Amino acid sequence: MSRIGKKPITIPNGVDVKIEGNVVTVKGPKGTLTKEMHPRINIAVENQEVIVTRPDDEPLSRSLHGLTRSLVANMVEGVTNGFSKGLEMVGVGYRASKQGNKLALSVGKSHPVELVPFEGLEIEVPAQNKIIIKGMDKELVGAFAAVVRSERPPEPYKGKGIKYEGEVIRRKVGKTGAKKK
Repeated sequence: MSRIGKKPITIPNGVDVKIEGNVVTVKGPKGTLTKEMHPRINIAVENQEVIVTRPDDEPLSRSLHGLTRSLVANMVEGVTNGFSKGLEMVGVGYRASKQGNKLALSVGKSHPVELVPFEGLEIEVPAQNKIIIKGMDKELVGAFAAVVRSERPPEPYKGKGIKYEGEVIRRKVGKTGAKKK
């Protein structure tokens, strides 16, 4: 039995969970999230808790059990508190700024890179080398953070580039001079 899948999800005050077939809708103070789950997994709301069960012990059911529970838990967490992902820019002249709802990046290319965030996401630039992406859908927050990071991923020799907050870049040793006889 899945340890994660067995745990019930407590529904906080102010959050409403509706299940119609295999479509889960979670409504809370930050907004509404809807997601279609796999029809093989059973989801039920009992006494202010969401219970996720599986019908059998087949490998597909077992793999979907914990996944479905985590997805529903992330939806509940997203509509109550939301999610955020921080990015740091390392490098001389690497800057970020917010222009309207767009994110403008100066990352060593011949032109500034402008990125439009996905629907439902909010971008903050507290410092020139720091970006914070906020939203209630964990999947969208992570996906847009990956798009921003892909503009200049960190390189292993000098560590320059855009990295996640707290990410450790494994550094490599550079070239050594050729030995002379």
